[in-house]
Amino acid sequence: MPSEPKKPRRGRPREYDPERALAEAMNVFWRNGYAATSLDDLSAATGLNRPSLYAGFGDKRELYLETLRRYREESRAAAQKLLAEPMPLREFLRRFYEVALDFYFDAEERGRGCYSILSAATQALVDPDVREFAAESIRATDALLARQIKRARDQGEFFPSADPETLAQLATATLHTLAVRSRAGATRERLTTLADGAIAIICADK
Repeated sequence: MPSEPKKPRRGRPREYDPERALAEAMNVFWRNGYAATSLDDLSAATGLNRPSLYAGFGDKRELYLETLRRYREESRAAAQKLLAEPMPLREFLRRFYEVALDFYFDAEERGRGCYSILSAATQALVDPDVREFAAESIRATDALLARQIKRARDQGEFFPSADPETLAQLATATLHTLAVRSRAGATRERLTTLADGAIAIICADK
């Protein structure tokens, strides 16, 4: 599992706002990627000088891991909100992908993809903590979707022989495809059509 964030060190400025700093740092990593982001970039975005960044978060890697955890918490909170309202699987998946696209496009509807999928996938090659973070995130998404698909199968929405685990992996793969294609310039309308097509396959009638 990714290492737990260290406790903030003494010496941080009085105006320090960790949530705002994390959000601004995440936006920089999201835009540039981990390797191309410098401490000067992070300092400019957060308004904190280097000593304050070190005091609040440790080094660049620790700050990056903390932004990944922050993004995961936000994503899971959005998924849990959907789970709170029972609905047929088709509707759940439609809304699930709609919420994902809300994350993948910024306020100006510019595609930026999924923060954890795109940035962690590259950094995972050289950082075992990031690699485990990415693997755990995929496992968690598979498990969430498998539970929903199994429930739908047990309620008669699928053939009794339908395999929830395999269908869940297909649904997760669709999520990742939306992330990559949004970063590559696909429009939200086109990605919505793609998601609808995947839902039709996953939820094929008996």
